[in-house]
Amino acid sequence: MASLFRSSLRTATATAIAPRLSRSITATTSAAVKCTGMKNLGISRQAGMAKKGFHISASRKILPAGPQVIQGTVNDAAEIPDPNATHGSYHWSFERLISVALIPLTVAPFAAGSINPVTDAILGATIVIHSHIGFESMVIDYIPHRKYPTLRKGAMWALKGATLLVLVGLYEFETNDVGITEAVKRVWRA
Repeated sequence: MASLFRSSLRTATATAIAPRLSRSITATTSAAVKCTGMKNLGISRQAGMAKKGFHISASRKILPAGPQVIQGTVNDAAEIPDPNATHGSYHWSFERLISVALIPLTVAPFAAGSINPVTDAILGATIVIHSHIGFESMVIDYIPHRKYPTLRKGAMWALKGATLLVLVGLYEFETNDVGITEAVKRVWRA
């Protein structure tokens, strides 16, 4: 419906239908039923106009194309990175270990009823590590190093800075305030 209000489409439709309005309106079939496509209406597409179904609009790219740089020639072999266990199976196992460790660390302080600063510190560190790994995976997946090397490096450094800032904040909260589990208990009771 939004395309009906575009000035270019409204003008094209009005100029194409205007000669047909002088014909008899009492015909057995309406003009809309007789028309099977846009060319029957007499509308010709201009340069830069795209036709898709019932929609006519100018085709414009939203984002410019990425850098079009080819390193080497077509006949060069693809670079294979050196195998590294910390980026493969060990990394996956560590991610799963951290995720599984969050379950008892989240439940234990509330079930036991005691406020232990060591448990709070381990819970806080585990949450920060889990979040860092998740955001790092997001940066790796959605900002390709090949297309945007500078942006990827900046995003990784911003993530490392944010992780460090959160760790310092949690340390301050644990040492100078009530701690994570007591804060959650107070919020839950409020």
